[in-house]
Amino acid sequence: MTESLDKTDIAILRILQENARITVKDLALKVHLSPTPVFERMRRLEAGGYIQRYTAVLSPARLGRGFTVFCSVRLRRMGKDIAHDFVSRVRDIPEVAECYNISGDFDYLLKIYAPDMQYYNDFIINTLGTIESLGSIQSWFVMNEIKNSFGLPASCIG
Repeated sequence: MTESLDKTDIAILRILQENARITVKDLALKVHLSPTPVFERMRRLEAGGYIQRYTAVLSPARLGRGFTVFCSVRLRRMGKDIAHDFVSRVRDIPEVAECYNISGDFDYLLKIYAPDMQYYNDFIINTLGTIESLGSIQSWFVMNEIKNSFGLPASCIG
């Protein structure tokens, strides 16, 4: 829903996605406005849901969580209560960085950060394995991260 965004709003979103720590003063210089209207536009973009949050991108490897796994999960059967319970449980698991409800042979796709294979094996047995609705899983281990932009491509903004 970008009908209400003008070229300045789009420029602000692109710049903030690249550097959320930019000062309002520096952002204003980049979009050729004074700081007050830029600040007001930022608040409007936040209130409108265009900006969901500001965050720092951390290094999993430097923090001892460099073993990245994508794990597809199939539930034993699908139903409103079963899906709600699964989603509720997954939201509380700190190792799960992302969870998507997907189409196809599996029901959910999880992105998991672990220190190593043994930890992931224990995680499957002692954490995911305790969810009764779990039917089956399939895991893919990341050997090398080629691209991760942590946001929308610039061409998708505006």
